[in-house]
Amino acid sequence: MADLAPPPTTKVSDVITSFRPTKQFKTSTPVSYTSIDHDDSGEFLLLSRTDDTIQMYNTKAGAPAKELKSQNQSIIYASTKGDDAIRYLSMHDNNFIRYFRGHEGRVTSLCLSPSGDQFMSSSLDGTVKLWDHRSSSAQGELRFEDPWLTAYDPSSTVFAVASPTAQAVVLYDLKNFDKPPFATFDLADVEKRYVHLGQRPAEGWTGLEFGNNGKFLLITTNGGGHYLLDAFSGDLVHYLHKSSGNGVTSRLAPGDPRPDPTSVYTQADACLSPDGRFVIGGSGSQSGLVVWDSQDSSGVDKVLKPSADLPSAKSAAVVAYNPRFNLLASADKDVLLWLPDGDL
Repeated sequence: MADLAPPPTTKVSDVITSFRPTKQFKTSTPVSYTSIDHDDSGEFLLLSRTDDTIQMYNTKAGAPAKELKSQNQSIIYASTKGDDAIRYLSMHDNNFIRYFRGHEGRVTSLCLSPSGDQFMSSSLDGTVKLWDHRSSSAQGELRFEDPWLTAYDPSSTVFAVASPTAQAVVLYDLKNFDKPPFATFDLADVEKRYVHLGQRPAEGWTGLEFGNNGKFLLITTNGGGHYLLDAFSGDLVHYLHKSSGNGVTSRLAPGDPRPDPTSVYTQADACLSPDGRFVIGGSGSQSGLVVWDSQDSSGVDKVLKPSADLPSAKSAAVVAYNPRFNLLASADKDVLLWLPDGDL
């Protein structure tokens, strides 16, 4: 599979419309995948499932990762059982290195610093905690009203906290996190503009991500679309919309909006491409992936429709772009690995 992948230096814009599924991993039990991530090397893909397991695949080999080359391979993940502790697990021998306790509610967001040994978590207990993986005690704590989502900027000097109930995103200087935020992005008026497209104000936010180019901040939702913001001003750049009809995807986290079948839960998760230009997302209850181009200026009232459809017979609740290679991964009931098709 690795021999078929284009070089990492290939421009994303040259291959983004040609991605097609090349490998499918079926599940033998009725489970769904709830989160997805690649390691920094790009070699391994990790996913969590509703059966309380973590699955790992070797993306270069296009196969389950049965063996690890390094004894230092480890992961940090949030548990949904017991005391809501965060676990630091050695994947080499399946032993826990450390527990990070302190949250008194389900963890809704967990993100690693792009540099250093720090990571950050938010919880339904109303707190955001800053950690160092070498210590089991939190290095800092902030309190909010429902801080569902957190994200570091690419330089690791700024972090964002998003609260859908407050309809706002706040930015902090990491070195002065105990001081008030230096910026607040109020999205209340923005959310009202797109109610007719299925957006539900004050609920349904599922993800927060800074673009590697430093220009954008992406808020994903399971409503009518996603918000692409200017990372400096907080202004809406695009409302990323795809009309896909009524339907509920398998993943309704992290805030657990009430599963109301009369509501329109059309969007699955989405992610930014490594160059920060494109957003790739699932199609809700439909199959395949869609691509939005941030440089497309054709939208009316900043509503941007997909510039490309990536066909597949399988739906995608979660999606991730490999940070090192031009590879995509998606999952809902099954896991798909995607590569550009050189014949297209």
